Amino acid sequence: MTPTEPVTRGAGTQTAVRPPLPVKMVIAGGFGVGKTTAVGSISEIVPLTTEAAITEVAAGVDDLTHTPRKTTTTVAMDFGCITIDPTLKLYLFGTPGQERFGFMWDDIVEGAVGALVIVDTRRLDDCYAAVDYFEHRQIPFAVALNAFDGKVEYDVDEVRWALDVAAHVPVIVFDARERGSVRDALLVVLEQALALTEA
Repeated sequence: MTPTEPVTRGAGTQTAVRPPLPVKMVIAGGFGVGKTTAVGSISEIVPLTTEAAITEVAAGVDDLTHTPRKTTTTVAMDFGCITIDPTLKLYLFGTPGQERFGFMWDDIVEGAVGALVIVDTRRLDDCYAAVDYFEHRQIPFAVALNAFDGKVEYDVDEVRWALDVAAHVPVIVFDARERGSVRDALLVVLEQALALTEA
């Protein structure tokens, strides 16, 4: 039955509207790569965030070299949602980026169809853990290079080689601040998940 397929009820015919299928997707990556920004850019609701102020102690642990204006960090998760079309609604769960919060990832990722791994090309080392996580669990994912200040330090082929991701894993450039760019990146993950399911 399509979302608006007529159904018979009693003596007449009425149009029943089926709610969109809920689909869980994860937004992952290292510290300060743009996960919270991406969720906030695309969410049709006010996103739920668990931001905490970066203390002097945390600043001594987390590298703020490339994000000097960053004053808060996600300590649990971000949550938002977006209706793709009348048949599909994405529920977005953003992971915390720091290794010390990694114990939460299994719970956040459970039931997800796929993940968007966001990368800051100025700090490639920070994304290895996220790429390894989804590779080892065989969860469909795409790598999205966030264009900070409208540019990336390395192109798609260079990043693919550096991360040693499989040929079937999409590597794209996007802007976490732009709603349309985030939408297109999420659709790449959906296509990846569907392709692997069909295979």
